[in-house]
Amino acid sequence: MAGGVGSRFWPVSRNAKPKQFLDFFGTGISFLQQTYNRFAKIIPPENILVVTSEQYNNLVKEQLPAMLPENILLEPHRRNTAPCIAYATYKLQKKNPNATVVVAPSDHLIINEDVFLGTIESALEYAQNNDDLFTLGIKPTRPETGYGYIQTNRTQEKQIGGSRVFSVKTFTEKPDKELAKVFMQSGEFLWNSGIFVWNVKSIAQELEAHLPDIANQFKDIIPYYYTDKEEEYIKGIYEGCNGISIDYGVMEKTSRSWVFETSFGWSDVGTWEALYHLGQKDEYNNLMSVGDSMIDRVENSVIVSNEDDKLVVVKGLKDYMVINTDDVLLVCPRDEVEFKNVITDLTVNEFNKYQ
Repeated sequence: MAGGVGSRFWPVSRNAKPKQFLDFFGTGISFLQQTYNRFAKIIPPENILVVTSEQYNNLVKEQLPAMLPENILLEPHRRNTAPCIAYATYKLQKKNPNATVVVAPSDHLIINEDVFLGTIESALEYAQNNDDLFTLGIKPTRPETGYGYIQTNRTQEKQIGGSRVFSVKTFTEKPDKELAKVFMQSGEFLWNSGIFVWNVKSIAQELEAHLPDIANQFKDIIPYYYTDKEEEYIKGIYEGCNGISIDYGVMEKTSRSWVFETSFGWSDVGTWEALYHLGQKDEYNNLMSVGDSMIDRVENSVIVSNEDDKLVVVKGLKDYMVINTDDVLLVCPRDEVEFKNVITDLTVNEFNKYQ
């Protein structure tokens, strides 16, 4: 899944080139390329599909030149994860109705890839002959407010490939700090990774049971996938399609929902705050990525500039973000509520051209 706009990483991540296409860690490859390379270790490249926005078609082709054109699925409108997954599901169903599938965001950080891929392979092997729907939950290491959570049912447990797997009670949106602490203390909650494993037949059945208005539209055009009519029909579906996440549309409603309890150094790196916790900090707990700079009496802050020929001078700040790009300078408290307000303000005034 590679169609998001990455607004929580503004102003570096923009509508024209969002987070998944950027090299955040100076590795020389983008998040999308990292994700593709990771899965290509266990999945034949011709079996990898990328679902993205129409506007990112050229970016995907540029960054993943080995992708088969028919494996780049273009969404004309953003409609959250359920339509995205339904599109891929029914297109796959035409090609291989017995396929087993892993669904993953394209912009996540995985530190221990061997453990991650081992978990995915175990889940794929199990799902091949079973009708359960799996998601990967991450053992929380802090009361994080930037992630969704999954509440587990500890009375229903399986062992799959050495992992503990629990039935799902509920999916919960990003909590405030106090609720996140309660989640941590309870021992019942895992971070929601947004990564899923299932077979095509099972997810199609559950889509049709719980989201029939969406599922049946994609199912009805199965004869037209891999033809020159596909784009026309997809445009029509997305015009009238409601946006809903797969979590709430299917996973919370089905009786087949299970979650792996995992730990492999995961982060969705979804916010500057998440990057701050991940990154290497200086002796004053500052996360810095700048060229020439004069930094004095600055603590617990994020200082980033993509202009190497500009001197960055910051003095007397604590718990702030200073993010400099070619056309935007952001100076804002690290507080996520403050930052969300900035993003909201962009959409409702004359400055939306900077989104």
